[in-house]
Amino acid sequence: MSEKIICILGGTGFVGHHLINRLTRAGYSVRAPTRRRERHRDLLVNPRVQLIEANIYEPAVLRKLFADCTAVVNLVGILNERGHREPGLGFDRAHIELPREIVEAMRASQVKRLLHMSALNAYPREEHSHYLRSKGQGEDLVHASAHGLQVTSFRPSVIFGPGDSFFNRFATLLRITPVVFPLACADSRFAPVYVGDVVEAMARALENSSSIGKHCDLCGPETYTLAELVDYTARQIGVCRRIWKLSDGLSWMQARMLEYVPGKPFSRDNYWSLQKESVCQQNYLTTLGITPTAIDAVVPAYLAQRSMRAGYQRLRSQARRG
Repeated sequence: MSEKIICILGGTGFVGHHLINRLTRAGYSVRAPTRRRERHRDLLVNPRVQLIEANIYEPAVLRKLFADCTAVVNLVGILNERGHREPGLGFDRAHIELPREIVEAMRASQVKRLLHMSALNAYPREEHSHYLRSKGQGEDLVHASAHGLQVTSFRPSVIFGPGDSFFNRFATLLRITPVVFPLACADSRFAPVYVGDVVEAMARALENSSSIGKHCDLCGPETYTLAELVDYTARQIGVCRRIWKLSDGLSWMQARMLEYVPGKPFSRDNYWSLQKESVCQQNYLTTLGITPTAIDAVVPAYLAQRSMRAGYQRLRSQARRG
């Protein structure tokens, strides 16, 4: 039996790490390109992983990466652009131009199977959010270009799990914000989906021909407002904060200010994305036979390490060692 090689673009990110672990456990070999190989040495301990330093925005590089592959997975995405000139160009490059090059390189390399990561509420004619518009156009592009290809796209709500940038980011912000926590778009609604369920859905789709051509919405079992999720995070890390729900006008002002802070913790594009409910009408996890995982089953374990009590215990153990 020939070796099954999966090329994962974006494999060194949060979802990518979990997907690599899931696929290599199933016997696949994984080819993961990265711009800085030395930053991801943790992946090199897995003998089934080829970590290759490469620029995936070069068509010739993509063709070389896809050679002999069974399938390609595209996880590349950005939540905010760098800089402030010509808004939308960064989103278009990552979410539209790259998928177009991926499809062309797959044809040239004779690889047929593509799993593509989109986003819930991605819509090609979205008026305000560059993120949702570009994600929608990229998703439509790979499906429209599917002549000769076998495409499945995935549209998750916010993804949580060890190493996430959702609960972990709010945990950090809550710890450094005294007494009152000002929260924009506090009534936005989410159905957070566990990263383990997301990668399980992708792994099963690889072996399930009925998923070809599908746009798969992925959600967790419960719906929460953003304020409820932030309050939940505060309780898990053992801090008492009053959540100040900002009005729509103040939310917009906060977005305008924070998008000029290094790292862009919040932007006007994020504000527009939050105007849409991130919930599923039909959850494809159940179609694949996956029972969605609740946040209570996973989040307390990894946020416990960020609690004040855990911090005190670390200091005490260090003092004893001293």
